[in-house]
Amino acid sequence: MLKKVKTKMARASGGTFAIVASRYNSEYVDAMLHAAREELLQAKAHIRIVRVPGAFEIPVAASRLAQSKSRRYDAIICFGVIFQGETSHAQHIGKGVTHALAQIQVLHKTPVIHGVFVFEKVKHAKVRCLGKKHNRGTEAAQTALEMARVMKGL
Repeated sequence: MLKKVKTKMARASGGTFAIVASRYNSEYVDAMLHAAREELLQAKAHIRIVRVPGAFEIPVAASRLAQSKSRRYDAIICFGVIFQGETSHAQHIGKGVTHALAQIQVLHKTPVIHGVFVFEKVKHAKVRCLGKKHNRGTEAAQTALEMARVMKGL
């Protein structure tokens, strides 16, 4: 059962965030990107958006952003949508991206918010990406804001 996205938590003021978003399956990714952007703008955050071809390219862009010496990001949000097909390709991509994003955040000590999803059915993607009630873009932005506060307190 899906949980409703919480929107009444204390907001961080300002901050600098990056969003890395896949162009593949853009209908779903763009909806999460829009929701995250709106949530971050409400918190008066500065946002840099980087588009990449597909989910597999997300980690290299996130890594480059995390190691940037010219700009320090409070968190990096990553969005991609992968649909399960007849082969195990989607699972391999999903696991590879997940593993890489976890390594990036530990290595660079920058929160990397995982918004790369593998869906078996289009209806699941619609609920989690296109709807307002359970939009994972809103949830990812809230997580990024919270992690920015956590990291500043450590």
